[in-house]
Amino acid sequence: MTFQSEKPAKKPRDPNNPEALVRFMMSQWKPQTKPLPKPVPAADFHARRRAALSKQFPGEVLVVPTGHEKVRANDTFYRFRPGSDFFYLTGNTEPDCVLVLTPRHGNQGHDSHLFVEPNPGRASETFYTDRHKGELWVGPRLGVEQSRARFGTDFARPLAELNDVLSKHPAARVLRGYSAKVDGAISKRDEGRPDAELATALAEQRLLKDALEVRELKKVIGATRRGFEDIIRALPKARSERDVEGVFNLRARVEGQDVGYGTIAASGANACILHWTKNHAALRKKDLILVDAGVEGHALYTADITRTLPISGRFSKAQREIYELVWHAQQAGLGAVKPGNDFMAPNVAASKVLAQGLFDLGILPMPVDEALDPAHLFFKRYSLHNVSHMLGLDVHDCAKAREEVYRYGKLQPGMVLTVEPGLYFQLDDLTVPTKYRGIGVRIEDDVLVTAKGLKNLSASIPSEARAVEGWMKSVWRKAR
Repeated sequence: MTFQSEKPAKKPRDPNNPEALVRFMMSQWKPQTKPLPKPVPAADFHARRRAALSKQFPGEVLVVPTGHEKVRANDTFYRFRPGSDFFYLTGNTEPDCVLVLTPRHGNQGHDSHLFVEPNPGRASETFYTDRHKGELWVGPRLGVEQSRARFGTDFARPLAELNDVLSKHPAARVLRGYSAKVDGAISKRDEGRPDAELATALAEQRLLKDALEVRELKKVIGATRRGFEDIIRALPKARSERDVEGVFNLRARVEGQDVGYGTIAASGANACILHWTKNHAALRKKDLILVDAGVEGHALYTADITRTLPISGRFSKAQREIYELVWHAQQAGLGAVKPGNDFMAPNVAASKVLAQGLFDLGILPMPVDEALDPAHLFFKRYSLHNVSHMLGLDVHDCAKAREEVYRYGKLQPGMVLTVEPGLYFQLDDLTVPTKYRGIGVRIEDDVLVTAKGLKNLSASIPSEARAVEGWMKSVWRKAR
């Protein structure tokens, strides 16, 4: 098995390159004498994260690949997004790379080896002939020594050497699922338990955000607010949900790497579909539009914000009743975000408010206690989901953490989570009064657990009903 770039298969549309042309293309280029690049600004943070992971696995070899470009159609690829754990440990955004941590003598920590694709410059015809990785097709690769200087690892090595290294360490732990070549080079042991333990350790390490991560999250939340204001400016002339998606996604590409996930722009009854991303329905002035969106920054951290906006700029009476119930539930959830509380405490607090409100509106056909009873949970017919998940490099961050540490764990300073209650009344739900059917409302903020309680990182994005109306009016007034 080789980890070198393979020559791409010739396509019917590809030109023939005469040897004379290839020789001509490889001649008379100015020598490249660029200095080594400066370290990435976060190099010290990445090094500390590698050191923390090293302490959890003394004497063991750890292998963390970033993954490869994925085919979109035929010979075109999706824009590459590095594996979150690999980026967390290195800061490298190039595809195909692999981080290998090998134990130092006497188990005194680990050496970090970053395997990257060399940049041969004009010394190889691939700069011109390889449409997948050639420099004149997709731009230059950083190169080996440049990567060591840029990312601050102990060593950088060509990818061609990776197979020899892995063959010497058949008991290495591998972060699987990112590279079939890497996965195939090392056999699973004990039904994959050692590898699963590595994935879990990384997920649980990422539960607590360092200062750099919090700073990056604040940046993307600020950009996301500006994206929501772009949406508000566009609403008076917008024809469809796709218009809403488009203006937000423009902001994400202007200020960041991309959107952190598929933008949800769900108007009217589409808001009752939790992950509505088709975004093709026409907008109607009388409806609400639920927008769940987040900018992913250049450092790959993503915001995750939901606001439910009245397209006309004013809530109707029925819309306001449901909106204010969800808002009060969110306030209760936010109040339960405290260090030492159960992770599920915000969900419990918000659920009580939702259930009581549903009963008061005549929607719940049974007492509140019965609706909240874990053996029944009847109120979830209308709320559907829990109110929190971790947030960071992934919109649903730390997914490989153990339940006893995450879902059934305690909130700790440094954790960043969402608080996002919602109510969704389907058009065909006969338990719901007609005036509420087709209304879907979710309000979501991103919060940091602090030593004393929480900091709502997205508090500057209005959420209370009158504040939302005032915000929309203000944006429209400035746009005139």
